[in-house]
Amino acid sequence: MNNKQKDIVIGMFGFGVVGEGLYKILQQTPSLNARIKKSCIKHPGKKRNAPEELFTTDKDVLLNDKEINVIVEVIDDSTAAFEIVSTALKNGKAVVSASKKMVAEHLAELLELQKETGQPFLCEAAACASIPVIRNLEEYYDNDLLHSIRAVVNGSTNFILTKMFDDKISFQDALILAQQLGFAESDPSLDVEGYDAVNKWVILLNHAYGIVETIDHVLFSGIQNIQLSDAMVAKEKGFDIKLVAQAKTLLNGKVAAYVLPEFVRLDDQLAFVKNEFNGVVIESGFADRQFFYGKGAGSLATGSAVMSDVSALRYGYKYEYKKRYHHTPKELTSEFYVRVYISFDDIKKFRKKILNGLKSGMQDWKEAT
Repeated sequence: MNNKQKDIVIGMFGFGVVGEGLYKILQQTPSLNARIKKSCIKHPGKKRNAPEELFTTDKDVLLNDKEINVIVEVIDDSTAAFEIVSTALKNGKAVVSASKKMVAEHLAELLELQKETGQPFLCEAAACASIPVIRNLEEYYDNDLLHSIRAVVNGSTNFILTKMFDDKISFQDALILAQQLGFAESDPSLDVEGYDAVNKWVILLNHAYGIVETIDHVLFSGIQNIQLSDAMVAKEKGFDIKLVAQAKTLLNGKVAAYVLPEFVRLDDQLAFVKNEFNGVVIESGFADRQFFYGKGAGSLATGSAVMSDVSALRYGYKYEYKKRYHHTPKELTSEFYVRVYISFDDIKKFRKKILNGLKSGMQDWKEAT
């Protein structure tokens, strides 16, 4: 790592919740020696809390500007984001990204681009917003024997489950409240059905174990089928329900990984993770168990993670991917067992499906004979 600081001139793509958060943070941290020269936006007519001359709709203005040495990408279009990131790296610019879907979908290509160009690509904000989990997995757990990592990584679903448990409101009412407060999108399916969480988990599997996989090879489900009655059953038994992402080293050395709703004991660290917060529990051979906790959503929380990456670039920091390049990467396996709880309403639906299937089969048999 280079100890000499350099000034950072930023070209930013996107000026939504995260982009505006970074803009505000940089205004309050002049000692960082970083400034946003231009921000590329999609809708120029939208009112923004920044000078009009800061914005452009032409991406090439940023990508071809030789003074700009860092591209910050915080947009929600994964295809466009990958094009921006790959062009920036090839043009000799460092990149900071908050786009978990883009990173998860193009992980193998991004690794190759970093080797090919020698440019840093940092994405702390793509994992757990304000929690520096990637940096810790890269540095602190570099040579440690990592046993497991469990986490609540999606603030929207955690907010909904918290409201179902603490306020005893229905899933639908909790979802509407999450949307009203800005914790869930108008189309919340990416959060609710587990896609956001599993995208983050693919990123963390790489930094934790050197595994490069897509979401197609990770078992996952969201909270879309959890009802208020399930929350009540869990509470009676002394449990909470969380959408938990987990990766664990098995006795055969392979890694089992999944993202599923899970009964969590009330004395478990993850049970203390409420509302839009995230939490990560890491267990290792030497450091034992450590718990990281922080905001998993929000303008300033996510903006702070982007700023941390920008700050690290002043010293030439880059991910070394030691688990992949300097150790033997772990192998992901689908050969593991999970215990499953089926709610009463689900059993009724399941029984009805079976009966309908039997009736249909009997009708087919009669027609055939």
